[in-house]
Order: sequence, then structure tokens, then C-alpha cells
Amino acid sequence: MAAVALAEDTNDRVATGLDLYLSAAEGRGSSHVHRATLREMEHFEYIMSERVRGGVSDMSDLNVIRQKLSEIRASISASEEATATALAELNAMSIAPQNDVRGLKTLNISASAAEPLAVTRAGAQKERDIAQARIERANQLPGINAEAAVGENSGGGITYGGANIGLGTNARLKSIEAAGEAADRRVAQANEDANRTLRKLEGQVAAKARQADEARGLTAQAKANLDLFRAQYEAGQRPVMDIVSVYETFDARQSTEIALKFEALRLQIELARVQGVLVHGEQI
Repeated sequence: MAAVALAEDTNDRVATGLDLYLSAAEGRGSSHVHRATLREMEHFEYIMSERVRGGVSDMSDLNVIRQKLSEIRASISASEEATATALAELNAMSIAPQNDVRGLKTLNISASAAEPLAVTRAGAQKERDIAQARIERANQLPGINAEAAVGENSGGGITYGGANIGLGTNARLKSIEAAGEAADRRVAQANEDANRTLRKLEGQVAAKARQADEARGLTAQAKANLDLFRAQYEAGQRPVMDIVSVYETFDARQSTEIALKFEALRLQIELARVQGVLVHGEQI
């Protein structure tokens, strides 16, 4: 029971640290995407402001671009704040600053990597309950003690021991024996619950990975569309607001791709945590 509790606590701690690390990395990725869009939008704001000054375009279009710029700057601030907060929490958990740590790697953990810690805990509880039941059963049964004294007042005798031998003894013995059956049922229930959790997580990991792949495809399509609109704009075939709208779509596709990628990574970590394989047991 102590070993299981230690494994659970350590895996939970590592999972928390990894989640904070992913939050920081996700914030950096989102900030990078939004900043690239911001640079392009600022360029179009300048073009539109010059067109308004020359009386070629309407002020309403410039106001729309400036509103979009405000939204992008707010998104950048939110991403940077999320990164800073996650790093501050992560550094509070760590013996060394983690600000310069970079890199992502999939865990590729299957649902059959190890016995879930909840099942291991139920098995340990079963052994403990059975041992306690045996002790209680022994206390209920009568015992015989022989005593003897040698010396000036030598003598001997036999005493009987037992806990309240009487009409209720048989019922108490049966209830003690039933403890083993109850423990078996708890282990079976823990197995069922753990398997359901693992299958659910495994399905979610596969779904998020598929969605992330689809998002990458949509991002590539948005980039191709953006390149086409940009070429048409430079040839004078597209107005400024058309390409601004396409840039906004491209930014949204990139943001969705980043979010799905990190959701898949978090689900992989949760799958590993449930099975207790985030930390090598002997190294705990």
C-alpha cells in the first residue's frame, strides 16, 4: 500500500510538471503564430491608412483592420501570460529553472503498457483485508494455553481463550470469511473501471491525433489559399480586405492545429499517469 501511494504521488507530480511544461510550450507556439499575423496586419493597416488618406478607401475598412489588430495583440498578451504563469509554477516545483528547456516528444504509450495503479492499489487492499480477516478469525476461535510454575509454590493449569464464544460466533466467522469475497469483488470492479478509463483515453488519444492531422491539412490549404490571394492582390485583382480576411482564417487554422496537438500530448500523459509509467518505480 505504501509503495502504491508513493507511485501515485510521484506520477501525479510528474504529470503536473509535464502539463505545466506543455502549457508554456503551447503559449510560446500561439504567441509566435499571432506575432507573424500581427506583422502582416500592421502592413495592411499602413496600406489602408494611406488609401484612406488619399480618399481611395473608406474609413470603415481601416477601423475593421484596427479592431482585428487589437484582437491579435490581446491574443499575444494572453499567450505570453499563460507561458509566464506556467513557467513560474514549473520553476516552483523544480530544483532548477526550466525557462530555457525546449522540445516536444510523443510518449506512444498503449493502454496495455502496465497494470493501472488503481488495480495495484485494490490488490494491495485485498491482501491487507484478507490478512486482517485471518487475524480476526483467529481471535474468534477458542485456544488452549498450558501454564506451569516450578518452585516453592509449584503448580499448573490449563486456561481457555477466545472472544465471546456463544450464539453469534458462527455468524461472525462467516462475515469474516466473506471479507475475502468482498475484496475480490473490489479488485474486479477496479479492473473494470480502469479498463474503461484506459479504453476511453486510448480512444481520445487516437481521435485527437487524427484531428491534429486534419488540422495540419487545413492549415496547409489555408496557406495555399493565402499565397494565391496574395499573388492576386499584388496583381491588383484583389482588394485589401479580401487578403486581410484570408490572413485571419490562416491564423485561426494555425491556432486550432496548435491546440489539438497539445491536447493529444496531454491525453498521452494522462494515459501514462493512470498506468503509473511516467516514473521508473525503482528510481522512486
